[in-house]
Amino acid sequence: MRIHSNWDSEGFARPTVAPAIGPFASPGFLAAIWDCCSADETELFIAESDDALVVMSFTGGKLEPVGHQDLVDYRSPRGAGVAGLIHEAVQTVPAGTALRFDSLPDEAVGPIVDGLSRTGIDPAVDPHSTTAVLALPPSFDEYLASIGKKERHELRRKRRRYEGAAGPLRLVQATGEGEVFDQFVECHRRSPGVKGSFMNPRMVGFFGELIQLSGWHIDALVGGAGELAAAAFSFEDESGYYLYNSAYDPDLHHLSPGQVLLGALIEQGIERGRAVFDFLKGDETYKYRLGSTARQLYEIVAVT
Repeated sequence: MRIHSNWDSEGFARPTVAPAIGPFASPGFLAAIWDCCSADETELFIAESDDALVVMSFTGGKLEPVGHQDLVDYRSPRGAGVAGLIHEAVQTVPAGTALRFDSLPDEAVGPIVDGLSRTGIDPAVDPHSTTAVLALPPSFDEYLASIGKKERHELRRKRRRYEGAAGPLRLVQATGEGEVFDQFVECHRRSPGVKGSFMNPRMVGFFGELIQLSGWHIDALVGGAGELAAAAFSFEDESGYYLYNSAYDPDLHHLSPGQVLLGALIEQGIERGRAVFDFLKGDETYKYRLGSTARQLYEIVAVT
């Protein structure tokens, strides 16, 4: 077992203990959030053995995950030997160190608890948050049938209303920083309430790093002149579509461009053969009206 800070370690090629967690345990995502959000006094703490890898940070007597839980939707260690690695790793930190793991799917909880228990630590495990996951059927018609008459009618009605005012639905997918990225940031900043202050310079830098990584892109609903009506900042791979953040033009609120975009993206995901459309964290009602089910996440806390 070794403790290091190398994002290029071959250990990141090991499978995550919890399946279907998108980009959140990848070295690219974790390095981006580390560059953006870690305090100067925080040490990167990557514990690795021949058959497991766990990414944490250490500061002020606390061993915690990298990145704030509001920005990291899933956590999972990697490899088959996580329990043994946890057992060894926690013995390298001072007695009295506070340990915390958050945003853990059920599959990731057992090996961590096992490793802590081997060290004589009795951790507390509690429900922490949920993600909203939509299992995609083989066809869009099957999806529409599954959500019921009322929601099916609303999706169709909102799309007709949007197209009647703005013209035929047009989706654009953009990677890298550029015009679409800039429009996404501007729409975010024009959002009402607390959301309007989220996209500060630090967050713009973070999202700017993510959009350079493989699998990340912006799906934008645009008008005839290319103006952005709504946008989804997302990650997509063979397993599914992970909707990380979104924004829409508040001047078009009456046309429900965000809901129109969601319907189009769900249809697109089905056409591409994706297994899931993951709305990630947040218990907003619309996610469940569109057919999602809750995936429970857990927090583990302990003291060495």
